[in-house]
Amino acid sequence: MDRIEQSKQKYAELFGNTDVSASGTDPDFADILNHFVYGDVYSHGSLNDKQRELITLVVLAANHTLTQLRVHVGAALNVGLTPVEIKEAIYQCAPYIGFPKTLDALDQANEVFTEKNISLPLESQKQVQENERFEKGLNIQVSIFGDMIRQRQQNTPESQKHIQEYLSAFCFGEIYSRSGLDIKTRELLTLCTISALGGCENQLRSHVQGNLNVGNDKELMIEAITQCMPYMGFPRTLNALNCVNDKS
Repeated sequence: MDRIEQSKQKYAELFGNTDVSASGTDPDFADILNHFVYGDVYSHGSLNDKQRELITLVVLAANHTLTQLRVHVGAALNVGLTPVEIKEAIYQCAPYIGFPKTLDALDQANEVFTEKNISLPLESQKQVQENERFEKGLNIQVSIFGDMIRQRQQNTPESQKHIQEYLSAFCFGEIYSRSGLDIKTRELLTLCTISALGGCENQLRSHVQGNLNVGNDKELMIEAITQCMPYMGFPRTLNALNCVNDKS
């Protein structure tokens, strides 16, 4: 099957009979997009459709491209992702893209869920109590990045320690600890989110190592970044690949 036929088949699997491209007004561009994204990229490598749609969702959330995010929430449901998995992927973005963008992404997901008669709110995936956020978060950090995290916290100037404590308690204590997605998936999605933001290469290198530490190998990271490429562009893709190559 050539890439044009592959793109038609994959498009139908993701979106059914709904036309989410610009085929009515810009048919040439629609062909360029569909053939590249759904013919080339979606057929490359060994990622399954669920992984691809989770990655796509976090990149679209990071870029605040809400119309396309809404479309891909529907596609995510079509390929078998659960509402919980979709929500948790968006929650995972919050420490990196901030609350406003995350809330906007959640609004789009909630509208799709409502249209499909999915009851809200979803069952809570919370796993920590208020008084254990920091300690559990720090333990998760150490499990991903090693004991250097504790040393870094000790060496942080007193006026800045609260930032490191917030990072442990919020990012890892409240977000990474949640059920619905496993640690390997969360760390891979974080890599994709930071890649999409651009300008975060220092943090990206840390999360390349974090991915290796939790069992996501170099090949998987390259496949994930390839999936990000149509949504974040080649410059950020090449920067992300440089970070992967530097650390692995």
